[in-house]
Amino acid sequence: MWPAPVLELLAEGGDRPVFEDGDRVVTAAEMLSLVRRIATGLRQHGLGPGRGVALRLSVDAHAFAATIAAFAVGARVSGMPSGLAPGQLSHLLERDDAVLLDDAAVRSLSGFPEKPIDVGGRPGDVARIIYTSGSTGNPKGCAQTYAAMSAAWAAHPDRWPPAVAELARRLDRYLVFGSLSSQVMLEYGILTLAAGGTLVAAHPPAFPGTIAEHRATASVITVGKLHQLVRAQRANPVDLSSLRALMVSGSPLEPGRLREALDVLGPVIFHGYGQTETGMISMAMPGERLDSVGRPPPVTSLRFQDGELYVRTPAQASFYWQDPEESARVFVDGWVRTRDLATLGDDGYLRLLGRARDVIIVQATLVYAGPIERALAADPAVAEAYVIGRPDDETGEAIHAYVVPVTGRTPDAAALRSRVAAHLGPSSVPKTVTVIDHVPLAPSGKPDKYALPAT
Repeated sequence: MWPAPVLELLAEGGDRPVFEDGDRVVTAAEMLSLVRRIATGLRQHGLGPGRGVALRLSVDAHAFAATIAAFAVGARVSGMPSGLAPGQLSHLLERDDAVLLDDAAVRSLSGFPEKPIDVGGRPGDVARIIYTSGSTGNPKGCAQTYAAMSAAWAAHPDRWPPAVAELARRLDRYLVFGSLSSQVMLEYGILTLAAGGTLVAAHPPAFPGTIAEHRATASVITVGKLHQLVRAQRANPVDLSSLRALMVSGSPLEPGRLREALDVLGPVIFHGYGQTETGMISMAMPGERLDSVGRPPPVTSLRFQDGELYVRTPAQASFYWQDPEESARVFVDGWVRTRDLATLGDDGYLRLLGRARDVIIVQATLVYAGPIERALAADPAVAEAYVIGRPDDETGEAIHAYVVPVTGRTPDAAALRSRVAAHLGPSSVPKTVTVIDHVPLAPSGKPDKYALPAT
């Protein structure tokens, strides 16, 4: 049962370095000892199966150990997303009935005595809640059971699809940043341990300098950051000879942009497709079918309904935490409705065609247009508000807002952006706010916000 495979990797690792943070190098044996001590502390505080543990931690060895320890005692683990508005954080902690662990609390827990770990997870219990932006304005949590996490591929070389197996060979020094409890960062971190590599902490992750400074061989990168890295290498190249793999996360990567990145950075770009609800759906190796997102592995099932893709994966989430209505719309008879339009070619490659939902992906964060429109329309000077996403070199996609003023009033763009930040957090703030007389209409007579002019 999860996370037993991770504990076994650490137990077998001995003096092998598994985590590097500046001058501090932590061996597998030392990391296992730290996990055991924190797990002892968690149990002493009554945390175990059925209890919620919310993590808000920096990126260091203690944070990684605390994440694994929280799973080891069988708790329901959630990583608090960065950039939450205060009201959103309070809402999540109250709804989850979770104990918040910060860096100071974890340091205190590490002082408990080391004891052997009896993994406490029960198959049907929720192991973790992974948060993504919600259509109501409050983050929604994808609930993944211990059985689902145990079925995942990262810790098991015999389960690796070909693209993942190739990626694993390049994970000697995997650069970690942001949050070690995040789905992507943790998944590839476990893959790194299974491949015999080392997690290397970046403070902060400033590409390309951080890659060169740490001689990193691999990291995760958003589409926007990839565009910036390519531009930086064209203008002022630095030595990236150590780099062997960049896993592109979050937004679709256009074939032209992918080709440019391969030309500038070399054959290091692994791009693919996945969702918080499903985990990885497919992955393509560097230079493989640039117009696709790779081949789904045999354990992943696909079906299409009116062009919309439904997916079933062994490690998928089961439902949205305390949101039965949205769960019923997305988790359908064992399938996950992706709300993306796609095709599967005769060559076995998956190709994305567009979205069947009103979302914008900003720096790999899924943002719903509806809550932003409602926040803008609540301003006394705004009669109507419309929000769309457009490609952006900095963030992958950017949010653009259009507002129709109340007669005789003039909306204040800065005040509107501050209103959104206060209600929804910085990731939902529009890059531009444009005042318009009216919104274009589609032939049906309904507003056609995608016909609005680019700003």
